[in-house]
Amino acid sequence: MDLSIDRADQGDHTVVSLGGEIDVYTAPFVRERLDEAVHAGRINLVVDLTGVRFLDSTGLGVLVGRLKLTRSLGGSLRLVGTDDRVLKVFSITGLDKVFEMHETLEEALAAADAADTADADGARAAAAPVQSSDSGA
Repeated sequence: MDLSIDRADQGDHTVVSLGGEIDVYTAPFVRERLDEAVHAGRINLVVDLTGVRFLDSTGLGVLVGRLKLTRSLGGSLRLVGTDDRVLKVFSITGLDKVFEMHETLEEALAAADAADTADADGARAAAAPVQSSDSGA
């Protein structure tokens, strides 16, 4: 089996770094590791595909399924990748429009932090008392 999977928690986000090939044989292991993170309450995932040399439709299916799962729980799934062959799979299938994709892990984490800040600001604004503009007229 040509697959490596590493997981590291960074703040509110969990980075899952994949390497090798994600295909019909290895995709179940990827699904299992991503599900472990989600079931542990880690619903904001960054999947680093920079070490992936091959990705087939089974691997895509796992990523799409985990994207739906994290979103349904109020979380997110961002991808990091630079390999032209892997990125082409997302482009051909139109999934490059579905996934938030980044060139570096640092970029993905910065985008995640920015989204978290925007969500927190929106929640504070929604909870703020409404100021009355009655002029007494």
